[in-house]
Amino acid sequence: MRCKICGKESPEISESLKVCLSCIRKKPELAIPIALEAHRKSREIFGLPPFPPKEKDGRRCKICVNECKTKDIGYCGLDKHSSNEAKLSWYHDPLPTNCVADWVCAGGKGAGYPKYAYRNGPEYGYKNLAVFFHACSFNCLYCQNWHYRKETLLPEKRTLEDVLSDIDEKVSCICYFGGDPTPQLPFAIKLSRIALERKKGRILRICWETNGSMNRRLLKEMMRLSVQSGGTIKFDLKAWNENLHIALTGVTNKRTLSNFQYAASMLKERREPPPLVASTLLVPGYIDVEEVRNIARFIANIDPEIPYSLLAFYPHFFMKDLGFISKHFAEECYFEAKKAGLRNVKIGNLHLLV
Repeated sequence: MRCKICGKESPEISESLKVCLSCIRKKPELAIPIALEAHRKSREIFGLPPFPPKEKDGRRCKICVNECKTKDIGYCGLDKHSSNEAKLSWYHDPLPTNCVADWVCAGGKGAGYPKYAYRNGPEYGYKNLAVFFHACSFNCLYCQNWHYRKETLLPEKRTLEDVLSDIDEKVSCICYFGGDPTPQLPFAIKLSRIALERKKGRILRICWETNGSMNRRLLKEMMRLSVQSGGTIKFDLKAWNENLHIALTGVTNKRTLSNFQYAASMLKERREPPPLVASTLLVPGYIDVEEVRNIARFIANIDPEIPYSLLAFYPHFFMKDLGFISKHFAEECYFEAKKAGLRNVKIGNLHLLV
């Protein structure tokens, strides 16, 4: 693909994005409008607002960084944010499960628990309840779970009791992901509180995988639930450069970075298992060593013990024309993150490396 601005040709320039990394960084005034057009097209297919609505007489929503003002649906595709019903699906999977934090969390490694109390292995029958939300506050052009968009505007919603009825004595982790939990946090937080009240002395951890764009008040409650239950909140730090973040996700990363710092301030309440984990997807041609270096320095300056996962890319959604990343590049990013001062770094999705 050829960059629409500088004319550079490379297989690592996305056909949908149409601009290269260098132009996004150095000529954002030209690159960002082109990138936002790609976002508009990707959302039009699903009937979602192309940009966060800012209607003069609309209702203001403060759930996430977008702070939509609308009489209809917000950028996430929801018309309201109820604590009693939500657009979601869920399923059980055995522990240890496929999780961004499985290499350091209690559900994957038994971290923070004495060996005699660790009963997560499949031989014990314990499981995770994976709660998948059908809405998101971002619009990642490489979204790995993009199919949720087909459900966002459908009328069907599920209640608290629908989900609670599937939390039996063998569920020891609840993990919220999606999409993203952010647009439906009032529901997730209420569900978590009730589930913890009903657990009757058994282990039940509350975990989250999120883009971190939520209102600070909601983040505080998420962290409280995870810290107290032995769970983890996993922040996806998608990019360091704000213009690159907008190009890839349609949304600024300022709230995400600020929220990550705030979440880290609660680490003093519990160190083990780690209540906060960061990850970055290594998108070919866009998330390079410089991005990883800057993100790693940011994390290390907060706390060098915070675990950081570098995830191998899988071509998907509107960036399915990009290839896989090499083992050499992943290792280069790994060593750069360690050089930045981080002590707990891992390369994830090893099977996708070439």
